[in-house]
Amino acid sequence: MSPRASARPHNHSPGDPVLAAAVRAGELAPSLHGTRPWRLGREGDRITVGTDPDRRLEIADPDAREQVISCGAALFTVIVTLRAGGRRPVVRELPDPDRPGLLAEVTAAGAAEPSPNDRMLHESIGLRRTHRGPFPFDVDDVRTVRTLASAAAAEGAVLRPLGDERLVRSLAGLVAAAEFLHRCERDTGEELDRWVRGPGRPGSDGVRAEDFPPPERVADALFPERDFGRGRVRGMLDAHGDVAGTAALLSTAGDARGDHLAAGRALQRVLLTAAAGGVASAFHTQPLEEPHLRAFIGERLCEGGHPQMILRLGREADARSHPLFASAADPE
Repeated sequence: MSPRASARPHNHSPGDPVLAAAVRAGELAPSLHGTRPWRLGREGDRITVGTDPDRRLEIADPDAREQVISCGAALFTVIVTLRAGGRRPVVRELPDPDRPGLLAEVTAAGAAEPSPNDRMLHESIGLRRTHRGPFPFDVDDVRTVRTLASAAAAEGAVLRPLGDERLVRSLAGLVAAAEFLHRCERDTGEELDRWVRGPGRPGSDGVRAEDFPPPERVADALFPERDFGRGRVRGMLDAHGDVAGTAALLSTAGDARGDHLAAGRALQRVLLTAAAGGVASAFHTQPLEEPHLRAFIGERLCEGGHPQMILRLGREADARSHPLFASAADPE
């Protein structure tokens, strides 16, 4: 199904405006190629989060691992919106073995005073953006990196910043190898083409030409960007900077569906915490879409854990920290 033709089913019945806001906020979560591969529904005081089979990337993501991670990010966005709105969410993950597409049910069980961290994370939902290309400035702040690692740990995942330049270059080489391999594969290119929108094309799905740089802007980048344009659509993003940023790996101890869901929650908590601190994030999933490369990264760079996301962290402006971030406690 074409992403531009597919409908987004919702059952926004009248009622609690906080629940309606939570569903809308869930749609702002990050997803591979902007596919938004989830189904968010609402019935009374319960919100459901599930997969949308029409939006799974069958070539890049045959096992639906990245789809479930995206849905986990949407789930966390729903949860934090309910908390910030003064509701106490009760979450049941993978509630029905006979319905594998249903990933979670979230019930607003009553009133609860939001914490400063809940408010900070919620206010960051609209600030978060996927960065593409180099950064003008690195994070250059140990406290910030530790806070982001704590955010991942709060959701049962591990965020490992790579401090050794040799390891960073090794990881960058694996990203490059996978990216250039994918550029040679016709099926991969055709699947990507369906989710790239040319300049001025309407719609909220996919990756817009305005959101990725032209090839010459990132030709010498240490971590090569995905070639969204494929020679058909020219990127229009004016990417400034020559800093790769801080490379980091997000991993989980297990690699089952529940672990992928946890990885998505952890990813979104990290991204919202980063956005509150003025830190932008870039993603490189290319080598994680190759089973042998993913296994190698897990063994050599994740201490046997299962890598779920490769990130680069940096600043788009020379700012140390957002005031909210500076005053908030570490994630719970």
